[in-house]
Amino acid sequence: MIFVTVGAQMPFDRMVRTVDDWAGRVGRGDVFAQIGPTRWRPAHLKWTRFLDSSEFRRRIEAADAVIAHAGMGSIIMALHLGKPILVMPRRGDLRETRNDHQVATAQRFLEMGHLDVAFDEVELAGKLDRIDSLQRRKTIGPYASESLLNALREFIRAA
Repeated sequence: MIFVTVGAQMPFDRMVRTVDDWAGRVGRGDVFAQIGPTRWRPAHLKWTRFLDSSEFRRRIEAADAVIAHAGMGSIIMALHLGKPILVMPRRGDLRETRNDHQVATAQRFLEMGHLDVAFDEVELAGKLDRIDSLQRRKTIGPYASESLLNALREFIRAA
C-alpha cells in the first residue's frame, strides 16, 4: 500500500493531481491519500480529507512507501517508522505555502540521505514509476540527539 499525505493546513492540488493521474495511468488500486483541504477530487485513489493522529500513524505503519509534502510531521513519522518516503515540497512562488521552507527542508533531508525528493510534477511522475524500488533510508530515533540537546542547554545557559 502507498500512503499519500499533504498535511491538514493548506491545499496541495498539484501533488494530489499528479499522484491521481499516475495511479490511473498505471492501474494502481493500492494508493490511499489524505488530501486535506485540497480542491482536486481524486478519481483513481481512495482518499479522505483528514485523519486523526492514531489513524495517520496506522496508515504509515501499513504502507510500503509514503508520498508526502515536505512537512516535518510526515517526514519524521515515516523516518522513525523506517518507511521509504518520497517528498514533494510545496512552493511559495505557487502560493502553496507562505515561503519556500519546505523546499529547504526537503533539500536538507535529501543531503543527509534520509529521503527521496521530487521538486516538480514531472520529477514526481517519474519517481512514482519507480516507487516499488524506493529504498528505506536512514531511520531516526524518537528523541532529539544528545548533541542537539547539549547545544540547546549551552545556548540557554549563555542567555
